[in-house]
Amino acid sequence: MKAVITVIGKDQVGIIASVSAKCAEHGANITEITQSVLDQYFAMIMIADIDGLKADFVTFADELEALGKNSGLEIRCMHEDIFDAMHKI
Repeated sequence: MKAVITVIGKDQVGIIASVSAKCAEHGANITEITQSVLDQYFAMIMIADIDGLKADFVTFADELEALGKNSGLEIRCMHEDIFDAMHKI
């Protein structure tokens, strides 16, 4: 299974490192990443393989969201099943 992780906020040093570290801590393997800095704003989308999560998905997603709040960022983590269901026509 996969998760879609989005990060948005003012650019700062260490954003990718901190999100990647949180993923590694929980056993999520980042398989794809794209990021852009537009003027002073940072935007990133990651795809992570979550088959090896060491905690339940909700805990993982909540900890990413808390990391964002502590860093002045908006971090969202969506399970691929929810993402796929939202984007079916």
